[in-house]
Amino acid sequence: MSDKPLVAGFGEIMLRLTPEGFSRLNQALPGSLRATFGGGEANVCASIARFGMASRYLTAVPSNAVADSMLAELRGIGVDVSRVLRTAAGRLGVYFTETGANQRGSTVLYDRAHSVISETSVDAYDFDSMLEGVTCLHLSGITPSISRQACEANLALAKAAVSRGAAISLDLNFRKKLWRWEPGVEPRALAARCMEPLAALADVLIGNEEDAKDVFGIEAAGSSIEKGELSLDGYKDVAAALSAKFPKAKYIAITLRESHSATWNGWGAMLYDTAAKVAHFAPVGPDGAYRPWEIRAIVDRIGGGDSFSGGLLYALNTPEWSEPSKAISFAVAASCLKHTIYGDYNDVSVAEVAALAAGNASGRVSR
Repeated sequence: MSDKPLVAGFGEIMLRLTPEGFSRLNQALPGSLRATFGGGEANVCASIARFGMASRYLTAVPSNAVADSMLAELRGIGVDVSRVLRTAAGRLGVYFTETGANQRGSTVLYDRAHSVISETSVDAYDFDSMLEGVTCLHLSGITPSISRQACEANLALAKAAVSRGAAISLDLNFRKKLWRWEPGVEPRALAARCMEPLAALADVLIGNEEDAKDVFGIEAAGSSIEKGELSLDGYKDVAAALSAKFPKAKYIAITLRESHSATWNGWGAMLYDTAAKVAHFAPVGPDGAYRPWEIRAIVDRIGGGDSFSGGLLYALNTPEWSEPSKAISFAVAASCLKHTIYGDYNDVSVAEVAALAAGNASGRVSR
């Protein structure tokens, strides 16, 4: 998309607390929890920085030691955090996770009410500074789901980015536990109302098997998420319907997860080129047919979708990977590897992703 891309992401980052191994919270507490940081847009920025491309994280956080540690970690990864808004008071959101195993799924418990970003109004941000040099702004459906203020700031920033010539990448990311900030309005209805003007600005739309249905009522015929059954033709139809609804989008990406259990997933994705009206799937076998990666010992699937978005944006902005079939191959391989890494951030290199995309999936020791 650009000779010198700078991808920025705007959203909420939180402190993540997790019991060791596969323990449940009521087994671990009172006791120790493992503390890391994570949040959808921050995860994307971290992936892009790991790949050696410029990224900038945009958010609002308190001026305290916990937020200092979070910013120091992102800075160490290579993410530009110089435009983050700091406030004298307030809190950083927290979320608790339990890592699922076999037939017991992973769970997420949010404690993010009254976080700084959820209570920061549009006029507190300096959009000119935040967007300086930015060629692509990545957003998600998570940030506008946490509060009216965050929703308004998210849309205003997107409009400001478009006016400055930046591309917009949007992960629909419907979270049914969120979207509760307008009393009397059902979460899906609120999401649809707020996400439609945002999606209309997007050059790249990203979602999973359920997002298009949950947010816009566009469903893949012949698929059953509960049974782990996916219809490839159905998702082509979903992408075509999204393209008709949001004609600015150049690409529509849909991740395809087959959840056999918490620790065994089939994983792949589709990238729909709206101009050519062609769907590209990855991974593919020697015969060119779609064959998902079989991930049979998942370490941590949280952040898997974000690692896909990061991989896709890197690929689309990198000449040797920007052709659609190559871009989707890179993005799927990057996110496949993320399932082997604990924490929200995807700690892999371009060389590792390229090797997997080329079919090197043996997992042998590299000496």
